[in-house]
Amino acid sequence: MEQLDPDKLKLFSFLLFSKLEGAVTSGMVHLGDQLGLYKALAAAQQPLTTAQLAHATRLNERWVREWSYNQAAAKMISTINKPTSATTSGLAIDDDTFYLSPEQTAVLASDTHPAFGMGMFHRLPQTMESLKQMPESFRTGIGHNYDSHGPEGAIGIERSFEPWTNANLISAVLPALDGVTKVLDAGASIADIGCGAGGAVLLMAKAFPKSSFIGYEISQYALDRAAQKLKDSKLDNAHFNDARTNPLPADHSVDFVTTFDCIHDMTHPAEMMQAIHAALKPNGMWLLVDIKAHDTFALNMQKNPMAPLMYGISVLSCMSSAMSAPGGAGLGTLGLSATNAASMAKAAGFSHFRKLDIDHSVNAFYEIRL
Repeated sequence: MEQLDPDKLKLFSFLLFSKLEGAVTSGMVHLGDQLGLYKALAAAQQPLTTAQLAHATRLNERWVREWSYNQAAAKMISTINKPTSATTSGLAIDDDTFYLSPEQTAVLASDTHPAFGMGMFHRLPQTMESLKQMPESFRTGIGHNYDSHGPEGAIGIERSFEPWTNANLISAVLPALDGVTKVLDAGASIADIGCGAGGAVLLMAKAFPKSSFIGYEISQYALDRAAQKLKDSKLDNAHFNDARTNPLPADHSVDFVTTFDCIHDMTHPAEMMQAIHAALKPNGMWLLVDIKAHDTFALNMQKNPMAPLMYGISVLSCMSSAMSAPGGAGLGTLGLSATNAASMAKAAGFSHFRKLDIDHSVNAFYEIRL
């Protein structure tokens, strides 16, 4: 064996604790979102002292100060450092002020911006709580579905995907599909599988009032969210079904099927693809949206800087869901590369597979036809 190198030892120790720093700072990001600290900084439109930020959020200044130091040191928020002064008691105090740059505002505080990034941090406590269940999953091979993360898990997924979808689905994604918007304008039957809280269904239902939309989901927490949002929308051309009791029809009656970031989470994705084939009309179309992935681990590690995050989230969430029933396929977060998706679609009976030219930091988009 190689001799231990003291310099390499220091570097590896630093690498390890940099991972811990990221985990702890992620917890601070969760708090910043939940406590309204980011929104308060964005609303101020000028740098704030921690006393001013605490006042704006009705929080304790000492706690806000330590949070601000973490966030500024991690470059999550911006700071203007001022000379330290002394109080009458002789203790030093800082007059530093903190603010959000336009980019930080978009990602941390603007929940309608396509780049908004708080969804995964919203559900961070529930995601990390699943660590307690993981040893047993590693022993038995059986994972846990998305409802194991509770209602906050469903809200986190909703907050993760809806900002980009709201900004791009109608204007960019659907027009990229061959002839779909004309079909929807004229009146068609649409099924969104794995619809979550129903954001895409309601968005399309509002844009295409002559068409009928049904969302299918197995998460009761997500279905509860979808039902409330449907009630609030007052739309009459959208509905939501529990796929376990009211599944996708198998009579070739559906014009258009969508699946957004869910096939890789399913225990039996091949069977789902067969069900989609059975549901679609002969001239129907399936929009498959799923995580960008390469064909091998080596390529994912080499070309995807977020590969460690993706594989870790897979263990705690995506692959866990995909193995939450005996015999689960366990594709995992990076398990549905374009090659794999095309092969599975062909095996399910589809003959047309086209990757769409849509720019997204995480997802790939495919047009699939019979």
